[in-house]
Amino acid sequence: MSKNHTEETLPKMKEKEYAKEMRKLQIELCRLQDWIVDQGLRAIIVFEGRDAAGKGGTIKALLERVSPRVFHLVALPAPSGREKTQLYVQRYLQHFPAAGEVVVFDRSWYNRAGVEYVMEFCTKDQYRKFMEICPKFENHIIEAGIILVKFWLEVGQEEQHKRFEARIEDPMRQWKLSPMDLESYAHWYDYSKARDMMLEATDTEESPWFIVRSDDKRRARLNCISHLLSLIPYKEVAREKIKLPKRKTKNEYDDQATLKGRRFVAQKF
Repeated sequence: MSKNHTEETLPKMKEKEYAKEMRKLQIELCRLQDWIVDQGLRAIIVFEGRDAAGKGGTIKALLERVSPRVFHLVALPAPSGREKTQLYVQRYLQHFPAAGEVVVFDRSWYNRAGVEYVMEFCTKDQYRKFMEICPKFENHIIEAGIILVKFWLEVGQEEQHKRFEARIEDPMRQWKLSPMDLESYAHWYDYSKARDMMLEATDTEESPWFIVRSDDKRRARLNCISHLLSLIPYKEVAREKIKLPKRKTKNEYDDQATLKGRRFVAQKF
């Protein structure tokens, strides 16, 4: 099985080092969140890549310590019969951010440039029109004042193979496997060609793609979040010092005795 790049491979990052660096970045993400809310900014973060490229883990790390009221994850299923009759981008537009919000797309309108093209779920004319219109569509998003960031996670053949094998063996990962995932594995070079055509048409100065090597999941998550933080200028928002108030004792009573006889979960652990 061939490797798809010749760059020097760094050693796998240790868990302790990863946790230390991730904590630093997640603190900064919280500061970025405060700034976005304070300034009423709107942002969209798009994650694309092959199956098993590490999108889910990267997104989880990104969202782990921020508020779901600010950062909204959108991972749409296959379009319904009704949605197939709508304008192609219509199902995505309804999830776009309002002031003080960040929308994270786990796969996006770029489905048309990837799986739909490779598996022939769209016509050649639909694909051609999408590739022509997409940069204009994204320019409109940016001109409307929305920050748009696009990440492509690039996993190698050997690492993708290992991850698929792990999913097959691990009952807690088998849900990640679908017939479409297996098809994508078989069509490696078709997806490579689709990726190349997508980048050629939509990697623009106004809306660039940022490619993240993801064979090492830990390094990929850190690199991705670090780069995101570098793309959105922010300042730390001053917060009032918080002090817990004293609990009132006026209506004090034994509030544990009143639970006697209720159905408690057995303490097995």
